[in-house]
Amino acid sequence: MNFELSFTNKEITPWGGMVFLKQMLDKIHFKEHILSCENLPTQNSNRGHKIDTLLESFITSIWCGANRFLHTEVTRSDKVLAKIFGWETVPGQDAYKRYFSKFTQGTNQAVSHHMFKWFFENIHLNYFTLDIDSSVITRYGHQEGAKKGYNPKKKGRNSHHPIIAFVNDIRMVANFWLRSGNASSANNFISFLEDTLSNFGNKTVGLIRLDSGFYQKEILDYLEGKPKKYIVAVRFSCPFQQHIIQQKSWIPLDEGIEICDSIYQAQNWDTPRRVVIVRQKLARRPNATGKQLSLFPEDEIYKNYRYSAYVTNLDISAPDVWRSYRARGDAENRIKELKQDFGADSFNLKSFFATEAALIFVMVAYNLMSLFRLFVLREKTQKSLSTLRYRTFAVGAYFEKVGNTLKLKISLIKKRRKWFRGLWDYPLELPLKISNA
Repeated sequence: MNFELSFTNKEITPWGGMVFLKQMLDKIHFKEHILSCENLPTQNSNRGHKIDTLLESFITSIWCGANRFLHTEVTRSDKVLAKIFGWETVPGQDAYKRYFSKFTQGTNQAVSHHMFKWFFENIHLNYFTLDIDSSVITRYGHQEGAKKGYNPKKKGRNSHHPIIAFVNDIRMVANFWLRSGNASSANNFISFLEDTLSNFGNKTVGLIRLDSGFYQKEILDYLEGKPKKYIVAVRFSCPFQQHIIQQKSWIPLDEGIEICDSIYQAQNWDTPRRVVIVRQKLARRPNATGKQLSLFPEDEIYKNYRYSAYVTNLDISAPDVWRSYRARGDAENRIKELKQDFGADSFNLKSFFATEAALIFVMVAYNLMSLFRLFVLREKTQKSLSTLRYRTFAVGAYFEKVGNTLKLKISLIKKRRKWFRGLWDYPLELPLKISNA
């Protein structure tokens, strides 16, 4: 087919579907909440962008696919998108960098608390599960706090080692701290947990789940002193492996899976604790997760199994302890999505606290998207941002004035228009109510 190339001056956006996110932000008064935060750094220049515009456009850039500061220039050049969100001027990458560079450690803590507390104050959710995990973000430049530490994929590389808290029930971030690369998983954990709990106000955390990086006496003592219900994966020390081989009461749970409920007291513990041990036979379950007993690598009995174990103060059945902990794997999926779809591993600046500030608003962008998925889309399975980006948001649109009315014309086939109209008309007001809460 032969055709000629021509051009138009009409302003068109490939992100017409972002109008539904703008609608959500207006209904939950997000811009007013930003302006109510007294701890945000001010703009000293009359030529500086409005703070609400800076932060809202940064978040919108992430939703549109930006995973580093340079990519935000694409959003900057989209005049229709600016008109949808009501931005008089759109910041460029340098404006974001300058603004985040104004943040300090104290500013980050205050702003983070202000944002996360607002999310959970306005959601009808009281009894929920809290997952806390750490991650490794490899760095290639000379950023502050980027140091050599545990880095399984890029050994010897400098990295940051953030710690993140998730509310599993609604797939939202509850807290985020950036840490230097040589910090251990449990470094400053108790301070982080106390800070996280303060974000929930009077809401109740029903269960806390942690991996073996947090398997420490001080942490277990703290959780029991609060008191908080917990499940923590056990680290396979030599004494604990000896404890495993002493167990005789293995109960079949499924094909190739056996479970054991026991009492164990480590040498530095003041009291014995309940430990649930699971073993999976490799012949029946070759992809089983867990560890082999390193003390007995050649023993025919033990080398055929993979083991996992969990210390807990729950009074539910051993199988339910195991099943509950397995759901914690969703936190790893959340971290993966934060890195792949939200740029959590690539928005970085030379200043440590500037990087942390940028990543706090990456977490805010993630939580807002979770609200959109949960309360606007209301689908049984929550799609990833990369899927939603091309299924819902990447829709061509332009503005047209009809009489005295400005209309956003969205390019959409007829059979999809009813569904999109439903997104626009969906009622939403604070506090947000979860149907199965």
